[in-house]
Amino acid sequence: MPTPVARALKKLGHDLALARRRRRLTQESMAERIQTSVATLRRLEKGDPRVSIGLIAQAFFVLGELDKINSLLDTATDDIGLTLMNQQLPKRVRSKGGKPPSGAL
Repeated sequence: MPTPVARALKKLGHDLALARRRRRLTQESMAERIQTSVATLRRLEKGDPRVSIGLIAQAFFVLGELDKINSLLDTATDDIGLTLMNQQLPKRVRSKGGKPPSGAL
């Protein structure tokens, strides 16, 4: 696993643990709410890459932060993807003949 990915997962785990503690939730309570074992929750909070994305999403939901998952890779703000799409746009668009365009969409 690339080092930046491992670092990001460790930070995510640390941040989830901090958010849980700030809400005064014990590991036992949090594990019960996200329907997993305390051992798995501990792995999640340590940044273990084998923890499923579904479990991470459930943790975000319990913490009231599910909207953060929804906006992770929003296509409207995907600068690289939009740039690549724009590079593939034709230089000009021609009609295929027939009657002249009406101008309507």
